[in-house]
Amino acid sequence: MTPEVSVILVGIGGYGNLYVEALLNEGQERGVKIVGAVDPKPENCRYYDQLKELDIPFFVSLDEFYAEHRADLAVISSPIHFHSEQTCLALENGSHVLCEKPIAATIQEVNKMIEVRDRTGKFVSVGYQWSNSLAIHKLKKDIMAGVFGKAKKFKTIILWPRNEDYYQRASWSGRIKDSSGRWILDSVASNATAHYLHNMFYVLGSELDRSAVPVEVEAELYRANNIENFDTAAIRVYTEEGVELLYLGSHAIKDRLDPVFHYEFENATVVFGDPDNEETSTDIVAFFKDGTKKSYGDPFEEVIRKLWLAVDAVRGEAQIPCGLEAASSQVICINAAQESTNPVEFPSDIIRRLEEEKLTWVEGLAETLKECYAAGKMPSEMGASWAKLGKKIDTRGYDYFKGENLK
Repeated sequence: MTPEVSVILVGIGGYGNLYVEALLNEGQERGVKIVGAVDPKPENCRYYDQLKELDIPFFVSLDEFYAEHRADLAVISSPIHFHSEQTCLALENGSHVLCEKPIAATIQEVNKMIEVRDRTGKFVSVGYQWSNSLAIHKLKKDIMAGVFGKAKKFKTIILWPRNEDYYQRASWSGRIKDSSGRWILDSVASNATAHYLHNMFYVLGSELDRSAVPVEVEAELYRANNIENFDTAAIRVYTEEGVELLYLGSHAIKDRLDPVFHYEFENATVVFGDPDNEETSTDIVAFFKDGTKKSYGDPFEEVIRKLWLAVDAVRGEAQIPCGLEAASSQVICINAAQESTNPVEFPSDIIRRLEEEKLTWVEGLAETLKECYAAGKMPSEMGASWAKLGKKIDTRGYDYFKGENLK
């Protein structure tokens, strides 16, 4: 008989709703039991009434839960600046952890989590849905096997409009620090679109649960919205193996463009989401120089697979594909990008406002970023009048984010 897995949910509003929904719909048949929910405002969960009807207890803090209870798995969907503290607390109390991305705001927090994980002997899985995707795993295994030859240059673009409601949904949205001085570093690249920056590191990892390591980062960071941090970013990274990665992302645009990537290798180019290639609209496709091609499937299938993999890992029946080491490259990249430059405000004469949608956007920004993507360049290299390139940050041995330029 399959042993039951007990789960404590930490943060059940926002993205946490997806975990609640999955467990309410499939938990019983998969042998998973919710033993509590930690949230200072549980009524914000869409499934609050159902949880109450099932007599699932609510707790204001994780400390309160562990004072009298235990759980096999803690699923953490709280704000970024609580991830490290709550993960360590769960590990210390005997729980394995599935924590949402980004794993933490700073690399020193990640290193603390690694220390506690290793000492307690539990696992920490990071909720990058693509890193738990069968399509991405198939692609990564071919990359590791050398099917495409040497990796040369990767690029990714994603344009997701986010309006005033998005930035007002929580007190930490768009913030650099909280009121007590804890780093948050919430941004377009560290939160909503973090999956697609992280994925470039992840698929280049030498093992399934490892990522390529950045050695140099330079960034251009901008904002149009009334926030502390940036809503638009261009980030160039070089890995230990010399692969160039280019990320372009923005929330300050009017029209949506879902993630597009081109991963260039010696013998093939791997493509997803290219608007000019319908074949890649839902599937990742490798186009080989000899004219052949290979499809890997849709990376957006089974976005909640990360939960069931974590449950299986508790039972010893699955490997965690994305743990702390795999997730650390994205944190280093974000930390270095923030040290590369302070967020620069777009000129007021190109900022536009759609009042009905409560959306702030920048005239010509989407077109500029698409041109940058096509050319594989940063906005400053394309001659954008508002562009300012940050300094290069050496991230070899990078283990502490100071953020002195942000104080």
